[in-house]
Amino acid sequence: MMADHGAPCEAQEATYCMNGGTCYKILSMNTLSCVCNENYKGSRCEQFQLFSISPSPKVAGLIAAVVIVALLILVVMAFVIYYIRKMLKAKQQSQQNKPQQYWKVKPRV
Repeated sequence: MMADHGAPCEAQEATYCMNGGTCYKILSMNTLSCVCNENYKGSRCEQFQLFSISPSPKVAGLIAAVVIVALLILVVMAFVIYYIRKMLKAKQQSQQNKPQQYWKVKPRV
């Protein structure tokens, strides 16, 4: 924690940190530093940090990978369906364009 490396700020400097952050003075550098409360970040605790739904970056990465793989599978399936329909349509048109053959019956002699 920051208290191990610095001393608490004096009354005049206590307002340096925003949003309830705790102010510490780093003696070796003669600067002020803040330890922010939960959900705040920044050098003076000035930025509100939104909650994250995923418990860890690994879970977020796994979810992203699953979504990408699912999208790739859908794209491949769309191409396969498109080409199958194209082939069936071409086959149907070629059958329609063939001249119809009528069978002739041989006369009896």
